[in-house]
Amino acid sequence: MLALLDADIFSYRCAASAEKDSAEVAIWRFRDSVEMCLAAVGATEYQMWFSDKSENNYRYNLYPEYKANRTQPPPKYLPDVREYAYAEWMGITAIGQEADDALGIEQCRDPNRDTIICSIDKDLLQIPGKHFNFVKNEYQEVTLLEGTKHFYKQTLIGDRADNIFGVKGIGPVKASGYIDCLSSDLDMWNRCVELYCGEADRLLMNAKVLYIRKLENEDWSPPRDAEIQD
Repeated sequence: MLALLDADIFSYRCAASAEKDSAEVAIWRFRDSVEMCLAAVGATEYQMWFSDKSENNYRYNLYPEYKANRTQPPPKYLPDVREYAYAEWMGITAIGQEADDALGIEQCRDPNRDTIICSIDKDLLQIPGKHFNFVKNEYQEVTLLEGTKHFYKQTLIGDRADNIFGVKGIGPVKASGYIDCLSSDLDMWNRCVELYCGEADRLLMNAKVLYIRKLENEDWSPPRDAEIQD
C-alpha cells in the first residue's frame, strides 16, 4: 500500500498545536502523527507532498484573490517542522501546484497500484480511490461518479476558506439536491451553468480553481461526454 500524505496539513496542525511549547514538541507530534497514520493504513511505502510557494501556484494566475482572506500568520514552528519533514521523511514539493494536485495525480496514475490518500481536506474527495481521514480515523472509498459529483457540488457551494464564492443561497444540502440525481458529467456542468445565471466566466474560473488534477499539468475544461462509467 502506497500512502499519499498531505504534508501541508500534517505539518500545519502539528506546528499550530505546539505554539506554547517548542519546535522539538512540534516535530515530535509531526513524527508521531505520520507514524500512526502509516500504521493505520498498513502502508508499505509512502510519498509526502508539500504545496509549492504561492507565487508558483497556477491557481493564482487564474484567480489573484485565491486565499486572499487568509491573513493569519502561520504557526511559528512551521518552518522547523517542514525542514524536518524534507530532511527525515523525504518530503516532495509539488512544483507549480498544490499538494492536493500531486495526491490526485499519484492516486490516478496507475489503476493497478494500491494507493490511499491521507488527508482531512474534503476537496480531495473529488479523487476516486481510497481515502483515510487521519484525524477522525475514517476510511472511505470514492468512485469516479461520486468524485465527479463532489466536484460539481463544490463548484456550486464555493469554498469560503479559499475565498471562492459559489452560487448565493446554495449550501451542501441544496447542492446535493441539484447534482446527486445526475449521472452525466455534461449534465452536471449544464446544471451549474443554469444556476450561475449568466455568470459563465466566474463559473469557469471557479471550476478551474476548485478542480484537483488527475493528470500531470492538467488544465480542466468543460465536459463534452455522456454518462460516467465507474
